[in-house]
Amino acid sequence: MTTKINGYSSGAVQIGTDKKVPRTRDAAGPASAAPAQIQSAPVQITDKARQLAALEAVLQGLPEVDQVRVNALRQAIEDGRYQIDPERIAEKLLQMERELTGR
Repeated sequence: MTTKINGYSSGAVQIGTDKKVPRTRDAAGPASAAPAQIQSAPVQITDKARQLAALEAVLQGLPEVDQVRVNALRQAIEDGRYQIDPERIAEKLLQMERELTGR
C-alpha cells in the first residue's frame, strides 16, 4: 500500500485516496497552535556512553549467528566431546562483571 500526501495546506491532510485526517492543531483548537518554549541545556556524553556506542557499532557488523561454530558445537555434543568447565564459566562471568562496573 502506498501512502501519498496531497493538498498539504492549513486544512486536513489527504492520505491515500479517501481518508482525511485533521491536523493536531486543527483538532485541538487555537490554544495549541503556538509551540511550547523549550529550554535547551548542553548535552554531555559520558565515556561509558561512547564505549557503548562503539560496542554497538562493532556488534552491528557481526553476523547474528556463527553457523560454523554452532555446527561444530552441535557435533561435539553429539560425539560426547563437549566438556563444561564451571570454573571457567564463573571466571568469565566475574570478568564481565568487573568490566561492566569498572572495578
